[in-house]
Amino acid sequence: MAETILVTGGAGYIGSHIVIELARAGYAPIVLDSFVNSSRAVLPRLEALAGRPILCIEADVRDVDALRAAFHDHPFAAAIHCAGLKAVGESGERPLAYYDVNVSGTLALAEVMGEAGVATLVFSSSAAVYGQPDRLPATEEAPLQPLSAYGRTKRASEDFLRDLAHSNANWRIALLRYFNPAGAHESGQIGEAPNGRPSNLIPLLC
Repeated sequence: MAETILVTGGAGYIGSHIVIELARAGYAPIVLDSFVNSSRAVLPRLEALAGRPILCIEADVRDVDALRAAFHDHPFAAAIHCAGLKAVGESGERPLAYYDVNVSGTLALAEVMGEAGVATLVFSSSAAVYGQPDRLPATEEAPLQPLSAYGRTKRASEDFLRDLAHSNANWRIALLRYFNPAGAHESGQIGEAPNGRPSNLIPLLC
């Protein structure tokens, strides 16, 4: 039986591509998305590309009750946490919202995973945690000195997840720091399609 993987933010740009790759690799991905900055129109495209139904749970990652219901109903082996707010400029104008969604959402997911005995997590972080690196190319060991509220929410989440992993050896946590991911799926069916005005570099230029 295929292992079931929860992908928070699975209807978003990065999350949707992860869902497709998981399905291709023989896993059973389940999407959890609030559709605040993504579109439900992505879901049938995911199913067409995967060649099978993709279950979607419409919920906010901060909603502990919804998370508990999801972990009760499905035998998740791991979670890939992509849900969150991501506009660097906006984060300076709305720091409360960014800390609430990005940090509180990570805390809520980890809490419910711990209760359910699921201890494998991939966290979608950002190269924004580096700020202006002292040296290029930046390495994993480069100092973390984020310049934006967004970057600081990612650093705070990373710090929490490190502390969590150090507190309990059962946790297996990977942190992925993206720079400027760009491009659409090879089929042309999914790509970056945010609700409202885009804030990432490539959609702005293109």
